[in-house]
Amino acid sequence: MLTNAALAGALGAAFIGVLILQLNPQVPLATETLAPLFLRLFAFYGTHLTVACYALLVVRQLFARQLFSPGWISVRILAWFGAGIAMAATTLMWINVNGFRLALDQETARRMTAGGAATGLCAVLLLIIAIVHYSFGRRGSRLTGFLFAATVASSIVLPLVARGWERATRPPVLPPRVAPAIAGPASPGRITIVLLDGASLEYIAPATAAGRLPNFGRLLDRGASIHLSTIRPTQPTAVWAAVATGKYSPRNGVRSGASYGFGHGSVRLDLLPERCLSNTLVRLGVLDEREHDARSLRARPLWDVLSGFGIPVGFVGWPLADPVRPVRGYLVSDRVHRATGSLLPLEDPRFVYPPDAFRLTPAPVMPAALDGWAVDAGDEASAASEPAIDSAAQGLLPRDVWYRRVAAALEARYPSQVAAVRYEGIDVAGHHFLRYAMPSAFGDVSEEERRRHGRVLERQYEDIDAEIGAYLASFAPGDVLIVVSGFGMQPVTPVKRSLAWVLRQRSLTGTHEGGPNGFLLAYGGPFAPGRYALGSIVDVTPTVLYLLGLPVGRDMDGYARTDLFDRRFTADRPITFVPSHE
Repeated sequence: MLTNAALAGALGAAFIGVLILQLNPQVPLATETLAPLFLRLFAFYGTHLTVACYALLVVRQLFARQLFSPGWISVRILAWFGAGIAMAATTLMWINVNGFRLALDQETARRMTAGGAATGLCAVLLLIIAIVHYSFGRRGSRLTGFLFAATVASSIVLPLVARGWERATRPPVLPPRVAPAIAGPASPGRITIVLLDGASLEYIAPATAAGRLPNFGRLLDRGASIHLSTIRPTQPTAVWAAVATGKYSPRNGVRSGASYGFGHGSVRLDLLPERCLSNTLVRLGVLDEREHDARSLRARPLWDVLSGFGIPVGFVGWPLADPVRPVRGYLVSDRVHRATGSLLPLEDPRFVYPPDAFRLTPAPVMPAALDGWAVDAGDEASAASEPAIDSAAQGLLPRDVWYRRVAAALEARYPSQVAAVRYEGIDVAGHHFLRYAMPSAFGDVSEEERRRHGRVLERQYEDIDAEIGAYLASFAPGDVLIVVSGFGMQPVTPVKRSLAWVLRQRSLTGTHEGGPNGFLLAYGGPFAPGRYALGSIVDVTPTVLYLLGLPVGRDMDGYARTDLFDRRFTADRPITFVPSHE
């Protein structure tokens, strides 16, 4: 029983390895590459699946009318296990190819589909072998064993054949040829972009209708608003890379928040599969995680493109900005607060451009506990599971306050025409306090918990609303305010919460794993009030380029949303194109 359970567990681990290789076609099918990967998968998935299969056999023995004594390698047992595992693997392949459709290029998706079909066919054959063996022969035969072995081997080999040996990835984009001179605004109109993690119109709209969030209400009533479909995996780094480049992951080179190593230093994984606890591999150290930076981009982000046209920019807190490159304006990485080894991280040339930005203008003081009540914004695994705080004492996330002050200090010295600041507080509060803001979705929230924590998320929205009000108060004729949420927030499912309890993982109540929609609110300038058809996060950069009278790259996946503008503005401003901004 144990040997058969171990073989079934090894088969399941092998299917997980095939799925990972399908999602990462850049990994070569070489022994020195596959050996360390599959050894790690066997150690984790193989062990757990072996225990599960053995438990099923024990239960079968307990409730069977007649005890059975299988051989060391029993076709009778393995055919049933093989059919079930192959069907589960086929389901996982379909779930991942559909869920990651925007993160996969067409060739990879096509090959994964073919591999899933082959595995599904083998699953049906294994089921037929199991039924025939059970119905017509209790003892195995060489022919049955050969057919079983050939089918199992085919279920693994055929998806790898469909995948191919190895496919090269596009090289990173070269640094743009931008003169580092600091110039004044090129035109009177100034564009301010507010970036929000985890904000949802589904929360904002009812709040504005109830008389709260007045500045959000002003944007909804007098500005243009659209929902934005996002991408999966819905991780801030990958999402904001798509927003900044106007391109989905296959073209911008960033398919997830990090790359993952497995013992082979020169080859790393870009994407981990869904629905098979792959993130647990990182938490347990089976895979090592390395965050992406600007060197991972294979497309020019918005600040590079605008700088190339001589437009002064000021971007603060946008992911994938470091190591910073020269821009016409200022650029601050979202990881500057984590810099170590320097007395003043803002003077670290990796994270801030210009490198002497604060030599004449004093920088805001780095607080001792920058993240305050949230340990690490955007990192779901590092925050406390049940933060015991008084919601009345909470304000804007300290790191958001700090980056806003950095932006104000730099803007005073280097005036920009296009400025962007990113706020993460809503996302952090949503992960940990959504159950108290939406108790009906969870059903187990006490009145004391609602009283203590119920306004934490609401307070974050209120503080962002106040920030928007401050931007609107400084508006000049022709100015534009654009508020962009790259993804929304939704309750964690009961199954996920139960699984986290079983695995003793930190309990989160809000998630964006399912890719809930973000939104775009545009106010001022030529934008026409109204609510418009669903867009995509990759539409943001082409729309900003169109607003500035700049050409859109034909290789961009997004579109310039001309329907958001007043007809008098679009009548004499056609969309112009260039083949590419690379």
